[in-house]
Amino acid sequence: MKFRLPIFLATLTVLFGTCKEKDDREKFFPVLSFLQSQVADIDTSLYPIRKLVYIDSLRTDTFFIHRENFRAEAKDFLAIPDISASKYRDKYTEEKIFDETLNRVLITYTPLKPEKEEIQRQEVLIKPDPTGDKVTNIIINSVVNTKDSAVQKRLLWRVGESFQVTIIKQVAGQAETTSTSKVIWNEDE
Repeated sequence: MKFRLPIFLATLTVLFGTCKEKDDREKFFPVLSFLQSQVADIDTSLYPIRKLVYIDSLRTDTFFIHRENFRAEAKDFLAIPDISASKYRDKYTEEKIFDETLNRVLITYTPLKPEKEEIQRQEVLIKPDPTGDKVTNIIINSVVNTKDSAVQKRLLWRVGESFQVTIIKQVAGQAETTSTSKVIWNEDE
């Protein structure tokens, strides 16, 4: 009996450790749902919405966006795969750390097989607060490769302020192009 008890306890530890990991995976932060709620809030707001467009780091245009068009402007965020969905849970890892310099909790998702996934990195920054933690930023990096081109998207959502979409295109035989659009609905920006 002395020899079987340690084996039994080790087996339980492995089983419960595996269950705990699976439970943690089921609790991935629902980035897509969060962004959808942010867009719905702005859709019904009275915020003045501005858009700034940059091509290869030069500002080319600034204009106002009608509230009815905000959802179309945010399409890159709303079209991301929902990696908190069950079909993606086994394809991504989650890392949680506290960055003392930023005073933020960083939740980072990276794919186990980057060559097979569009989302290459997804980060959620959360500011701890005694009255309730607050999401401050969401950062999403994605890549779509075809046989003759590569498109990288770098998305930044600043909760309650703005979002930015940077698209880097590489087409065979052509120079790389970078375009950035920034949409602002907080006038303090």
